[in-house]
Amino acid sequence: MDIGVHTPPLYGKSLEEALAYLDGIGVDAVEPGVGGHPGDTHLPRDEYLDDEEAQAELQDVLDEHDVRISALATHNNPIHPDEGTANRADRELREAIALADQLDVNAVTTFSGLPAGGPNDEVPNWITAPWPSEHADAHEYQWEEVAIPYWQDIAEHATDHGVNVAIEMHPNMLVYEPHGLLRLRESTNERIGANFDPSHLYWQGIDVTEAIRLLGDHDAIHHFHAKDTKVYDANAREKGVLDTTSYTDEPNRSWLFRSIGYGHGEDHWKDVVSTLRMVDYDGALSIEHEDSLTSSSEGLEKAVDVLQRAVFETTPGEAYWAE
Repeated sequence: MDIGVHTPPLYGKSLEEALAYLDGIGVDAVEPGVGGHPGDTHLPRDEYLDDEEAQAELQDVLDEHDVRISALATHNNPIHPDEGTANRADRELREAIALADQLDVNAVTTFSGLPAGGPNDEVPNWITAPWPSEHADAHEYQWEEVAIPYWQDIAEHATDHGVNVAIEMHPNMLVYEPHGLLRLRESTNERIGANFDPSHLYWQGIDVTEAIRLLGDHDAIHHFHAKDTKVYDANAREKGVLDTTSYTDEPNRSWLFRSIGYGHGEDHWKDVVSTLRMVDYDGALSIEHEDSLTSSSEGLEKAVDVLQRAVFETTPGEAYWAE
C-alpha cells in the first residue's frame, strides 16, 4: 500500500512545492482536487483535459518527486434539486472521469449527492428514519426516481473510460453507510464503489474493520481515506452524535475529526491496514487532514509517521508453516 495525501491542506504551496514537501516526508501518492468542494488549486481540470502537452509536463513533475496520483477528487452534489448546482457538479464529475482516463489514474473520488425529498422541493433532504411515513416515501423517491437513474448513467460513462468512481460514505449525502453504498453498486455496475473514509463511520457507531470486510467481500473498495475521528463521550452522553455545533467550537462538540492516531491508537490503524490486506486492497491510504487542533503540516507528518509503521512494504511470502 502507498501512503498518500489529499492535497487541499497544501493549497498554500504550488503543486511542485507540495510534491517536494510530501516526497520529503515519505509520501508516495497524491489525491488532488479537480473541482467541487476540494477545489482545483493543484490540478485545474480545464488546463489539463485534452491537453497532452500539459499532461506530459504534469507527469514529469510527478516522476521528479517519485509520486503518483491515486485518484482525482471532485466532491459535490450532482443530484441537487437546484438544476444549476446539479449541472455544474455533473460536469465536474464527468470531466474528472475523462481526465482520469487521460492521466491513467484509475479512480475519481466523490459523493453520492443528495436529492430533495420530492419533485417540487427546493433543498436536499437527508432522511434518517422511516416514520412518519412520508419520510419513507421521500427516501424511496430519492433512490428510485433520482439517484439510481443518475448513477446508472455515470456508471456507463465510467465504464467507457475504464475509471472507477469511489464514493465517500458521508452524512448529509444519500449514501452515508456501507449498505447504502452496496445498494447503489448493485443498482449500477462494478465501477461504482467506495472511497472508504472511516472518519464518518466512527461517530455513527459503525465498526470500521467489519465495514471493510463487508465491502471487501463485494470488491467494492476503490480508494481509501486515512482520516480519524474522536468521539468525546462527555458531550455525546448529553446530546448524542448528531451534532450541529461548529467544528471550531471544539470543547462543545460530541466528536471531532482528528489526525491519524489521535482518535484511535496505532494498534487500531495496524488492524485497519491488515484488514484491507485481507480483502486484497492494495491502493493508497490517502491522508485527509481536517484536524482543527493542529496545523496541516504537523497533522500530516504525524499521520505519515503512524502509517509508516502500520503499512506493509512487501507482499506476503509463502506460508511455509501451514504446509
